[in-house]
Amino acid sequence: MSIPLLDLKKQYLSIKEEIDQAVLQVLDSCKFIFGPEMKAFEDEIAAYCGTRHAVAVANGTDALVLALLACKIGPGDEVITSPFTFFASAESIANVGATPVFVDIDPLTLNMDANLIEQKITPRTKAIIPVHIFGQMANMEKIMELAEKYHLKVIEDAAQAIGARYQGKKAGSIGDAGTFSFFPTKNLGGYGDGGMVVTSDNQIAEKIRLLRFHGQKSKYYYQEVGYNSRLDEIQAAILRVKFKYLDQWNTARRNKAETYDQLLKPLTDKGLAVLPGRDPKAYGVYHLYVMRTDHREKMAMALGKQGIACGIYYPLPLHLQAAFTYLGYQTGDLPAAEEACTQALAIPCYPELTQEEQEKIAGVIYTVFEP
Repeated sequence: MSIPLLDLKKQYLSIKEEIDQAVLQVLDSCKFIFGPEMKAFEDEIAAYCGTRHAVAVANGTDALVLALLACKIGPGDEVITSPFTFFASAESIANVGATPVFVDIDPLTLNMDANLIEQKITPRTKAIIPVHIFGQMANMEKIMELAEKYHLKVIEDAAQAIGARYQGKKAGSIGDAGTFSFFPTKNLGGYGDGGMVVTSDNQIAEKIRLLRFHGQKSKYYYQEVGYNSRLDEIQAAILRVKFKYLDQWNTARRNKAETYDQLLKPLTDKGLAVLPGRDPKAYGVYHLYVMRTDHREKMAMALGKQGIACGIYYPLPLHLQAAFTYLGYQTGDLPAAEEACTQALAIPCYPELTQEEQEKIAGVIYTVFEP
């Protein structure tokens, strides 16, 4: 039995007729850029998140960059974020000329530890980018309190967390802006790249709409130097079909996670592994089910031998990446993130995964700890 980390083929086949029809309708219309599908998708995402605006862009990284620029973040500024995340979370900060400042993570949720943020705030700090890692939301209550106290912008990196909630509010809707990625592996993934910024700030939305299309307000008249960052009609049409199933799929992911919690609990009781932590104020959507163990390499090898895919998220924290050597961080500066990078392993957790497959995965994991 071969089990992928994510089965995109099985998902496609479950909605194939709808997807194919949506794509064919776009081809028949010959409207490929800035058409009705993109606009409808923006409206649907804004309504879903409870924000005034949703602005579609080319990918999740562009969403972060454009949100930062719209919040007037640039050279000389500092932006606080997590070291335990995909590179884009900090890359976007560097790309607008600002300096990433890393705060260690909470070992329970693997999100940036909100209790450690205040000590990193300086007169140069202009924003915080909390990353809702693996679909588990960061402590937005504390983060928003600090933002208000120090007059900081908050841009939620919700690339992995569409549909997640914190105290009943949707991911992306709490800060000044929120960003999503529609990379194929995401909970709501397209068949190519795609991204979105959501905000209730009219000025931020207007700025991003300007920047995403070369800085032009009317054809061939440019207000400023912008970018080429557009979500095409085919991707928008595909995403609109899949969006109808998002909550259903997220509920299924949560059910799979609960099954793993039950199957693997004896390992946690014996101190052999740590399962994904939950913030009682948050509703997670399990983009990935990431467990931690000091026996990660042995576990990955055992799973691989049985045809079961797994993934290391992430092998090296951002503060120790070669690209950020200039920031001057050393090993030991952010110990919780560094430890997580030696222990974290994602196992298959997607809506189409069966109970039988989960039991097989758990069974293989248990063999790692047999005497």
